[in-house]
Amino acid sequence: MSAVQIIDIGEGEGDQRLDRWFRRRFPHVPQGRIEKLCRKGEIRVDGGRVKSSTRVEVGQTVRVPPLPDGAAPTPSKGPVISDEDVAMMRNMVIYRDDHIIALNKPAGLPTQGGSKQKRHLDGLSAALTFDAEDKPRLVHRLDKDTSGILIMARTRMVAAALAKAFRSRDTRKIYWAAVAGAPHPRMGTIRFGLVKAGGHGPHGEGEKMHALHPRDVDATPDAKHATTDYAVLSSLATRASWVALVPITGRTHQLRAHMAEIGHPIIGDGKYGGSGQENMGDGWGSQLGGEISRKLHLHARSLSLIHPVTGNHLMLTAPMPDHMARTWETLDWHSSEVPADPFDEDEL
Repeated sequence: MSAVQIIDIGEGEGDQRLDRWFRRRFPHVPQGRIEKLCRKGEIRVDGGRVKSSTRVEVGQTVRVPPLPDGAAPTPSKGPVISDEDVAMMRNMVIYRDDHIIALNKPAGLPTQGGSKQKRHLDGLSAALTFDAEDKPRLVHRLDKDTSGILIMARTRMVAAALAKAFRSRDTRKIYWAAVAGAPHPRMGTIRFGLVKAGGHGPHGEGEKMHALHPRDVDATPDAKHATTDYAVLSSLATRASWVALVPITGRTHQLRAHMAEIGHPIIGDGKYGGSGQENMGDGWGSQLGGEISRKLHLHARSLSLIHPVTGNHLMLTAPMPDHMARTWETLDWHSSEVPADPFDEDEL
């Protein structure tokens, strides 16, 4: 075992998540191990307990606990990626320049690894190095079962600029979803707070977000305020609706928990909708049956941002995954008939 190390965050290493800093310094230590060391308090920043998502800044010190001698990093640049995975990753690319790469992430592929996630986008990102010196870096994430636009930075400077833009809400993400029932009014804002509810099993399997009335958020430990704008784009009577969603805040499972809380769970959402859940609006749960896929119908459709280097405005759009495209065809919903941004008064 190595000895305890106290490492200073140096110039160029600040303004990033602790787990990303740790993986860059110790690439042989898996994400799940980092998270466990944080939970046990063995990794500390300036002497205090931290989460793996804590952001570190230049001048801070990180306590690194003893690491196994047998876990020394190998001289190779990373795991071998199969030709099939290289092709898959490159087929996801919908935009690329010298500074950023935009992907259309498929449903079912995790963004990052964990204790049970060995194959994930971050681990396959070396397939997207192209002509750069380093593999691209994640600056935000999507849930495993959510498809759509995901941005990666090709340099550390661009990663820091994009991370800041996401934190300060200088980007605009619009999601498309199919939901049970017909939300009323057809356009509105959901302001329920969210707090993590423990799951079952020794490792908290099945944990989910619990919605709270806004007045109860400040009095509830670990609860956070959350805000989502929604707009109904089309409906199939009162059975199902096509909605656009904009997460004003960026909480875990925010869109899924919010739509379920107002009685209109996202189609295919077994965690928050449940195949047998009675919909409070019209009696429909989160499955429509028949030819409609049981997969989650949530897609990050578009992303608007200012390019961190050129200053140009970028509007990126991702085609829907096959299972959602089939549902849209079955329900006779057509993307050409709705505005790109239904919340923009100039488009209405």
